Amino acid sequence: MVTKFLFLISTFRQITLFGIIGFFWLPQLKAGVLEIKSFGHSSFLIKGGGHSILLNPFKSVGCAEGLKEPDVIPDVVLASSELADEGYWNKKGVFFVKPGSYVLGNLRLEGFAALHDRVGGRRFGYGTYWQWKQGGLNFVHLAGIAGSLNDQDKLHLGRPDILFLGVGGGDKVFSAHEASVIVDILNPRIVIPAQYLPENASVKSYKSCDQTGIQPFLDATKHIDNRKVGGRYIVPRNLPDKTIINLMY
Repeated sequence: MVTKFLFLISTFRQITLFGIIGFFWLPQLKAGVLEIKSFGHSSFLIKGGGHSILLNPFKSVGCAEGLKEPDVIPDVVLASSELADEGYWNKKGVFFVKPGSYVLGNLRLEGFAALHDRVGGRRFGYGTYWQWKQGGLNFVHLAGIAGSLNDQDKLHLGRPDILFLGVGGGDKVFSAHEASVIVDILNPRIVIPAQYLPENASVKSYKSCDQTGIQPFLDATKHIDNRKVGGRYIVPRNLPDKTIINLMY
């Protein structure tokens, strides 16, 4: 009888121990997952690591014409500017668009000023590009600017794990060649191109937009592998050491 009782006690302890381990282990697995959703143009939602961050929400005008406007309530909104197609926000949430250092709990956001055009800011002024760490990864959002990066900028950014990069050219976005140079300089693990016209876009449909499609950028980065990953992308735990371009469409 005593032996049976001790066996039951031992079994109960093992079940309890495994239950406790499972209780703490499973949330850690879930917390480690990072998901990126594309809304088109230069807008993305990054969820994971205890935070949700929305980049460049837009009004469906200009180069974002015809796109469905983001309908989410994130923890934080980061915008390149307050232009309607890259910084339109009229919902709840913390909204940052000005350069500076911001701290929200364990989340540190760094915003840097850069020219938004190629005429010294006389047309579109300055834009803001962003760097932050989420889920242990180094994120950089370089959309909505056209000014080149200096050595100090490169030191601040380090090597991005995920780089969102405007590539469609025009008056206020990096051209395909300029974007390819930035990729070579920063050597990111994953590049997600932004601010380019959809594959099926017609000039007539986007008559108020001066950007190109994705092909000029792919031509300028022929030395880098690219792949289509769709509108939702789960970031792998082990990132490639060699740069790869993820097309989110």
